[in-house]
Amino acid sequence: MAESTIASTPVVAGPAAARGEPPRLGPAALARRHPALGMALGLLVISVALVRWAGTRPGFDPYGWLVWGHQTLTLALDTNAAPSWKPLPYLFTVPFAIVGHYQLWLWMFASCAIALSGVVFAGRIAYRLTAAPRERRWAAWVAAVVAGAALLAINNYFHYVLSFQSDPMIVALTLAAIDCALSGRRRWAFWCGVLASLGRPEAWPFLGLYGLWLWRTDPAMRLMVAAGVGVLLALWFGIPAISSRSFFVAGDNAMASGRAIMGDRFTGVLRRFAYISATPIELAALVALGFGIVRRDRAILALAGIVAVWVIVEVAFAYHGWPALQRYMFEAGALVIVLAGVAAGRLLSAPRRLSAPPGLLAVGLVALLVGALVPTAVHRARAEHRDLRHQRARTAEINNLPRVLGRVGGRDLINRCGEPLTRLEYQTTLAWTLHRNVSAIGFKYRPAIHSTRPLVLITPYPTHTGWKLQALHQRAADCRSLPH
Repeated sequence: MAESTIASTPVVAGPAAARGEPPRLGPAALARRHPALGMALGLLVISVALVRWAGTRPGFDPYGWLVWGHQTLTLALDTNAAPSWKPLPYLFTVPFAIVGHYQLWLWMFASCAIALSGVVFAGRIAYRLTAAPRERRWAAWVAAVVAGAALLAINNYFHYVLSFQSDPMIVALTLAAIDCALSGRRRWAFWCGVLASLGRPEAWPFLGLYGLWLWRTDPAMRLMVAAGVGVLLALWFGIPAISSRSFFVAGDNAMASGRAIMGDRFTGVLRRFAYISATPIELAALVALGFGIVRRDRAILALAGIVAVWVIVEVAFAYHGWPALQRYMFEAGALVIVLAGVAAGRLLSAPRRLSAPPGLLAVGLVALLVGALVPTAVHRARAEHRDLRHQRARTAEINNLPRVLGRVGGRDLINRCGEPLTRLEYQTTLAWTLHRNVSAIGFKYRPAIHSTRPLVLITPYPTHTGWKLQALHQRAADCRSLPH
């Protein structure tokens, strides 16, 4: 059939076109037209399935963040007690609290989806920085797969994803900011950086430098930069100023951590950082750094510089007395992983012919890198399987708590009968269940028992088989009906 025949074939307009309306797009067409939306929906579906399958519940800190959301809506927020204040989860837990107990599920789904998006951004950065020629575009895809898969193999990473901590979220936001900056999306890069800075103060220097650069090079964005700084100050220091003993309560609480480094803090931070990823990943990142130095690749050198400065800041925090936990350096570790992916991609894309000795050497090195990561992946998968069993037992115990309280009169009666006490690891869980501030839940049994104030001890059995309730020093008649 001739092209002229095809071109002259009349097009029959559908009902929507006849009315002058745009045609309706199906899900597949919408995903092609808006890939970011399609990716977000896909991540959300995967996250919902993963959360339901895992059957875990948040850790100590996330339950405290859920408490912040509920107590804000009741105008009774108190941020004096642990967890240490950080604004990023607060942006989610306050609106989520509007739907009551579904706040828990919304937080779990959102935090998991955002955390998993880090895989996408790590792959995108590695793909872009590989800079493979068109005939070797597959090498860039290898770089993206290595970076994305290795990100999930960070030490204890899935534990933090499935206990719904904010650290994997901050990793994803940091990578998103870098990806947007490399793509020329300055506004998106800045606001992703603001969100990451609301989660970790280690991100402040980089946001500050980027904001100064935007201020100087793009005057039209100065108002936006000023607004971002205002948001940081208001959320980091303004809310604690009106809900705690000090506007710097986050730093004050961090000083009391029992997980601070003992001994030499410089080597302690470096040792914690080195355990984030496997040694082959770190060696491959050095190869990428070599590519960057030889070819004067500013993007690679910038990523390496971010890693170095992030770790230096963590060392300074450790000397100040803050705990400098390994998860506080996940962001720097993620960039090391991205650089390792770039190394794999560039090794495969550099030789003119893969069948020649240089090409065979490159393929062998990449195969060696991937092969060396297999034992680490297997080890961490087994560790996560063991942790998952423990977390599911903990979840069963947490799910049993409202039923136990309901059998003796419910949340309202417990709240009327004095100070609730529980083990420290369940302090925030009990606070969320009772709709109380964390500071209202005790965990120091001996001094409380020796006092004469009314108490309700809510103690988990060590075997995760239930809860023991015991009321002490009760005066009200309805409270004396509680188990003694």
